[in-house]
Amino acid sequence: MLISAPCVVSLTWRLEDTLGNLIDELSDPVEFFYGGDDLLAKVEEVLEGQETGFETQVQLEPDQAFGDYDSSLVFFEERHLFPEQIEPGMQFDGPPEGTTTPGMPTDRIYTVTEVYDSHVVLDGNHPLAGIALRLTLKVRDVRPATPEEIEQRSVSEPVFTVMNTVMPPPGQVH
Repeated sequence: MLISAPCVVSLTWRLEDTLGNLIDELSDPVEFFYGGDDLLAKVEEVLEGQETGFETQVQLEPDQAFGDYDSSLVFFEERHLFPEQIEPGMQFDGPPEGTTTPGMPTDRIYTVTEVYDSHVVLDGNHPLAGIALRLTLKVRDVRPATPEEIEQRSVSEPVFTVMNTVMPPPGQVH
């Protein structure tokens, strides 16, 4: 079956920065909805018309991946608002309860980047924002999408779906 929207592709990949540092690796195939919300547009563009067994390397500039880094999404919040065990790498879905900075976007995942005695630094940028990436991928399987997958434009729940809870550091399964 050729890859065309809508369908489901099973992929393995190796994601590195441009210096070759490993960021993520999927050694077991994972399914993604093609033609919806699961894959970056540049990845879909490369996969169009391909089939099982296709392998390639894709260079993703920040604007094709997770965007440019936006310093206006960095916030300083009072330390007393957070649990004692807070540490860099923890994440919150939306501003943590009690934050006082006006205008903090509610549709962001905030990563704790630094913890000081008086304040905590929260970053609303995606952890890979501003980074050019190299993605080496292989198509392991292609199948028709189910009506449910077509309706939700995805094969699963988004990876970062949580409700104002502390998340483990990036790279750990959550």
